[in-house]
Amino acid sequence: MNVSADRYIDYAKFLLICLVNLRKARNFVEISRLIMEQITPTDTCKTISGISEGYFAEQRSKFLSFALPVITSEEVKEKVDAFRKQHYSARHVCWAYVLGVGRTQFRVNDDGEPSSTAGKPILGVINSNELTDVLIVVVRYFGGVKLGASGLIAAYRTAAQEAIAHAEIIEKTVDEKITVTFAYPFLNGVMKVIKEDAPLIVSQQFDMDCVMTLRIRVSAAEKLREKLLKIESLRVVD
Repeated sequence: MNVSADRYIDYAKFLLICLVNLRKARNFVEISRLIMEQITPTDTCKTISGISEGYFAEQRSKFLSFALPVITSEEVKEKVDAFRKQHYSARHVCWAYVLGVGRTQFRVNDDGEPSSTAGKPILGVINSNELTDVLIVVVRYFGGVKLGASGLIAAYRTAAQEAIAHAEIIEKTVDEKITVTFAYPFLNGVMKVIKEDAPLIVSQQFDMDCVMTLRIRVSAAEKLREKLLKIESLRVVD
């Protein structure tokens, strides 16, 4: 599947999210801005370089927070399960994550806290920092005093902010892989294009029919594809 098709799918998912959450949007300008962010091509995104930790205490309750880079929802499940085992005596292990270039994949979990008092404020911290491919877990050791809804929201938000405050935020490029096949006599033409556009060669196999996989920033992928397709015998493998 090519990038354009992938983007249409992400756009459709985003529109569905907008429809579901229409009442929560503050105004039309905000909705328009978010839609434009989805349909405007981008090849960079912000995430964190590694795990970071934070701490917050309120009314004898302790909130231990952890921010981790993640790529898939399966990885999220593994990380959360590990925290549950490590902190087996904690009252709550709450979390939120955001995945993907368009930041359209997300989920929150209150783990027994009143609805929207834990996972949602954690998610808000991820969104306010415009991060993606990030999981934040906040472990609560109950101190015997109930904090109320507003107190819980503030505590989980602050704990999540502490984890991000200690994280290294990085900007990474969003790349696309392009796999091509071509006859060996046209290798020089392929290498000329590679020298000009400087994609990374991920893998290569030379025979009478050659196969090569290249990786390049999304914003430059279409130009590279067009130049390669001008080479005789070359075809792009979907």
